[in-house]
Parts: sequence; C-alpha cells; structure tokens
Amino acid sequence: MVEHEPSEITYDEQRYPARPRALRRPRPQARLRGTDAPPRPEAGEGPADGSNPEYVRWLLVQSMLADAEKISRQFSGKASMWQNPYAKPDPRRAVDTAAVWFTAYPISLVTRAGRSFLGSLGDPDLWQAFQRIGIDAVHTGPVKAAGGLDGWRQTPSVDGHFDRISTEIDPMFGTEGEFRHLCEVAADHDGSVIDDIVPGHTGKGADFRLAEMAYEDYPGIYHMVEIPQEHWELLPDVPPGHDAANLDAGSEAALSELGFIIGQLQRVIFYAPGIKETNWSATREVVGVDGVTRRWVYLHYFKQGQPSVNWLDPSFAGMKLVIGDALHSLGDLGTSALRLDANGFLGVEKSVEGPAWSEGHPLSEAANHLIAGMVRKVGGFTFQELNLTIEDIRDTSEVGADLSYDFITRPGCQHAVATGDTEFLRLCLRQALELGVDPASLVHALQNHDELTYELVHWATRHCEDEYEFRGATVTGGTLAETIRADLVERLTGDNGPYNLVFTTNGIACTSASVIAASRGHRDLDSLTEDDVEQIKRAHLLMAMFNAWQPGVFALSGWDLLGMLPLPVESVKPLLTSGDTRWIERAGHDLMGVAPEATMSASGIPVGRSLYGTIPEQLQDDNSFASKLSQVLAVRRDNRIATARQIDIPPVAHPSMLVMVHELDPADHGGRTALQVTVLNFGSETIEGSVRSEHFTPRVPVTDLSNGGEIGWVDDLKSFGVWLKPYAGLSLLLRENEPEDDVRRPEGR
Repeated sequence: MVEHEPSEITYDEQRYPARPRALRRPRPQARLRGTDAPPRPEAGEGPADGSNPEYVRWLLVQSMLADAEKISRQFSGKASMWQNPYAKPDPRRAVDTAAVWFTAYPISLVTRAGRSFLGSLGDPDLWQAFQRIGIDAVHTGPVKAAGGLDGWRQTPSVDGHFDRISTEIDPMFGTEGEFRHLCEVAADHDGSVIDDIVPGHTGKGADFRLAEMAYEDYPGIYHMVEIPQEHWELLPDVPPGHDAANLDAGSEAALSELGFIIGQLQRVIFYAPGIKETNWSATREVVGVDGVTRRWVYLHYFKQGQPSVNWLDPSFAGMKLVIGDALHSLGDLGTSALRLDANGFLGVEKSVEGPAWSEGHPLSEAANHLIAGMVRKVGGFTFQELNLTIEDIRDTSEVGADLSYDFITRPGCQHAVATGDTEFLRLCLRQALELGVDPASLVHALQNHDELTYELVHWATRHCEDEYEFRGATVTGGTLAETIRADLVERLTGDNGPYNLVFTTNGIACTSASVIAASRGHRDLDSLTEDDVEQIKRAHLLMAMFNAWQPGVFALSGWDLLGMLPLPVESVKPLLTSGDTRWIERAGHDLMGVAPEATMSASGIPVGRSLYGTIPEQLQDDNSFASKLSQVLAVRRDNRIATARQIDIPPVAHPSMLVMVHELDPADHGGRTALQVTVLNFGSETIEGSVRSEHFTPRVPVTDLSNGGEIGWVDDLKSFGVWLKPYAGLSLLLRENEPEDDVRRPEGR
C-alpha cells in the first residue's frame, strides 16, 4: 500500500462550496458611512499636567489608544473576521487589485477654492482622467491629525504628517465623510484607495503626554524609561520653549552603562551635530497623575517629535494603538490597503558588543506579521517602506506586508539616467533575483515625497566586505556604495545641478525632471528650451517604462505627471532650518487646472513650475507625457506584465542598454510559453545590438507589443537584434507559433 503524502495548500487555494471564488479582493466597506467624528474638544483652563483632572480628561478624548479600544469592539465576535485568508502575503493578488498607483502628497496639492484635499481627490473628473491614463489606485498620503500638543495647544507636524496623534482626519485635509466619498468614487471607477499607518512611532500628542504623566498603560506605548532623580545630572537641560533635549553620545553611553537604556543603535537617521546626535532624548520635568515629578528618556528612531512605539511591552498598549488605527482606516473609512511606514524598526535589543540590534530584528518581522495578518483578515493588503538590505526586505516579506517599496532598483535607475550606464542597475536587479526577491512583490515608484535615497544599505552594511565586479575591477560592497554615491552627488548637485540639494546622509532632494535635467547638463532650469523639455520628457518616460514594464506595482506622483521642477531655496527657506532639504522637491501643483492663479497650496507650499502642463491639457495632446504614459500602461495592462515572473537580466551589447526577461502566464497564451522582454536605452545616443538570453527559444517571432508588428525572429544563438533611439524602450513578446503557423520550420519536421 502506497502512503499518500499530503500536499501543502493555503486556505485560499482550498475552495470550499460555502466560499465561492472571488474575482477581486473583497473591498472593505465603511461601517459608519456618512458620519463624521465629533469635533475635537475645546481647550480648557488650568495646569497642563497630571495635577489637573480636566486636562487628563481632555487628553483621553483625543487619545489614539482610547479610540483603538472602542474601534476594536466593532470587529470582535463578528463572522466577517473569518472570511479572508490572512496567514501569508499574496503580492500578485494585491497587484491584481491595484496595479498602478497615484501617490498624493496632501499639503502640496492645489485645490479649487473652498474644496479640501480629500474633496478634490474624490472628484469624478479626476478619476475619469486617471482611468484614461491607466491609474487604478490612489495612495492618499497621511491625512490624519499629526504633530503634537504643548499644553492645551496643538503644535504642527514635524515630518509631513507622519507623526500621527489622532485617528481623526486633520480638518486641513477634509472630513471623514469626504474620505468615505473618495472611496465610493474610486470604486465607481474600478479603483482603490490606500491609506497610511505608522507602526514605528507617533507624534507627541495626547498619548505621549499621558505617558509622560504615567497614566495607566500609556508609558507602555513607547520605549521610554523613567530616570531616578539622583541621575538627572546625566540628562541635558531642556531649553526654554522646548519639551525635550537630545542626548549626546556621552550621556547615551553613561545611561547605557547604568542599565537604563540600551544605548547606541545601528544607525542615527537624520543625524545632525548639535540637533540629533543619538536616537535618545530626555523630557523636561513632568508632573504625573500621582503627583510625582518625573523625567523620562525616550527612543525616537526618526525626529525628536516622533517617539518610537514599543511592540513588546507587557501592556501591549502600543500594539493596540496601531491595530486600532489600521482597523479605523479599513473598517470605518473604507480603504482597501495600508502603507506601513517605518515598520522596519519595531524591535530593539541590547548587544553584548557594539551598537544595539535595531534593524532586521525578529520582533520587527513578528510585529509586521501581526499587522499584515490583521489587515488581510478584514479584506485589505499592506505595503511597506523598508530601506534595508535585500535579504531583510525578503525576510520581512515572507510573513508580513504583501508588497515592499522598491529601494533595491530605485537608486540604480536614477544612477543609470545620470551616467548613461546601466551596469549598477543590472547588478541590483541580479542581486534581487539571486537572493529571492520577486519583483512582483515590489512597488516600483518614480518620485515621491522623499529624497533620491542613496544610502545603499545592502552594499554599505551587510555586504560591505563582499566583492563584486564593477567597471572592469573587483570592488567591495562598501567601495561600490561610495562610488555610486559620489557619482550621484557629482552629476546631480553642485555645479552640475545647483537646484538639487544633498539631504543629510540619506540622499538628494530632487524631482524626476531635475534628475534628468542635471544628467543632460542643464545648470539653469530657467533657460530650458522646448527641445530640452522634449528630451526630459523622453527620459522621464524611459524611467516609467523601466518601472512599469516589469512585474509589480507601478507608482508615480503629481510631481511626475506634471513634470514639476524643484522650488528655489529662498521660497521654502524657513522649512529648511532643521536641515530637511526635501522641501524643495515638494512643490505645490495643480493636477486639474482648477486654480490657475494660485501661488500657494492651501497648506502654504509654494506652487512650482510644471514642464508638462495640467492633466486635462496633456490628455488633449497625443504627444504629451500623460498621453504617452497611457500607452506605456496599456501595454503593461493588456499583457499582464504586472503579475509576470522575472527570470533573467542578461548581459547587454551596449553600456546604455538594459534587458529584463519575464515569463507571462501560459494560461493567457493558449498554454504556450510566452516571454515578455523589456529593452531600454538609458543613453542620449542611438544604439543597436543583440539581445540574447538562454531562456529564448530559437525560431520564435519577436513582436512589438506597442503596435503588434513583428521586428524579427530569435536566431539559433538565442538572440535577436534591436535598434533604439535615445531614451527609447521596447516591450516585446516572444511566443511560439502554433505548429501550422510556424513558417520557419525546416522541411521534414
């Protein structure tokens, strides 16, 4: 008797009769549709500390933790919590749901007079334009209240609303009703809405103030430690008008030696001498609800106003807060997906030698598994932004978020544009393939609100001593990272690109258009000619082809759609005082031409210069960026490139050439093997050469997917020839003919 070996299948693969196959991922529906949250309570009077019960009550009304406890009760004990598979990430299902994203930045969008940001995003005319272009999802960016509380007064955000302090929509962006309406309009146009949660930190809102006052479980939300008064001499003085002071390296070491904190971490993000020298800050003296005056030291991986959430405190208060925020977005607002911001830094642990373990920690993976599993349980999906090593991105994706931001190839793509040489980009793509990162699990994006990131963590940290072949020599990963950074700084900033600025140690503040302008030698953006703009547009479309003609999500912003240039430094000088040069790339922009005379967005961001014009203007011109982009996306959509499988990054015949080979689903091609091949020219000169891969089958026709024309056949050496103009690309199909159609079959076969 032969024993049967049980096969491993997922719950999603086992289709029970009571669970019919869904054509699309079930879209979460708003539970409180048509209602808005009550207005924020008015400020009271008296001391803003734990001695004043009225102040404590005022904080509790605004608390995210208190809201989370109420929100979670809407889901507990409901059958809906068991209708969706949740154990494992499903990137292709997520991509099928939303394949092309528009990434909004709330404070930069210019709106019609009297209309909010969310009201503007919910405009049916905008969604009709998105449909024409090929966009099927909008990532709103953070729109919930952010910043902090100083006594009874709210203080502004210190990081573009990524320092969340409430589950309420910030009134500057609209209302909950407008958010729900946006989700309805998106669904009417076969689209989705993607929101944000921030598992890594909050702002200094009601929850942090209650934690400082040692109220119930609130200190358990954060990595914060009460320092006994006899050791206050180790803490820095807090300047007048501030609520905390950053520890210097000496104080950090002393407190670590005494066992109060774990000390130095692997990286100090946003490091700036005299401003942020460590990841720890000390609070001022705070009167608690028990009448005791305390000083705390708290961890903030990012800015001082972003205290880090503690995912392994016995109270599990931090976990409750974050999960509650996620459920509010999915269940009450009606979104389909969430971005997990700063979710790679959820675990910290003291090391015996060297800095504390704070990146790639197993607790981060466990916490991400919990968050992503909960989101999948209620029918949504998640994506994460992790600028970590390729292995860390791979490992966190195995049980966590469905998709990850593509920090792997993004700097490589921009380096290829800057240098006209794809060698580093090819190396990045091959490393991802070799280490097991499926590009279908990545969000391939053009510009967003962040800088051109060139930390190159994969090469500069874990693989700094490994050797690679680059430019005809053997170099270490550390040397490779230094070389690429030097190339980018030299070619994109300084004399070559004075309009682009270095952003601390992280990268370069720039737009896609200004990367191309500097790469083409334009030092003065005011002197660009029509021909210059045309060449910038061609290179911009090339970057879109690279990101769109490979598996995974393709994302772009309003700055891309309109071809925005950086703002002059003088126009945002007050915003640059903290060293955050990224404000020059976040120009105000008017997508639909609703306020042509506007000089500022509603949030006070100066309107920048657009090279391409508004979306309606572009859609009337067949040669515009948006119209050409719609053709690129049509090829992607019609041939299901987004869910293909990348199988090869072959050698190229010219340094400016890039070739990516993808296997399409045989079911879409009559059961026959079909390959899609992306061929791109990142150079400013016309090139020609052979494309060769061991995955090619000889005597197969090569079809241009843009027009259906046949450009040649694969020869017996498994290659075919191409000819490409500057900044041009081809999306090609290699599919075996039916036997009776194979005119090149030798006789007798």
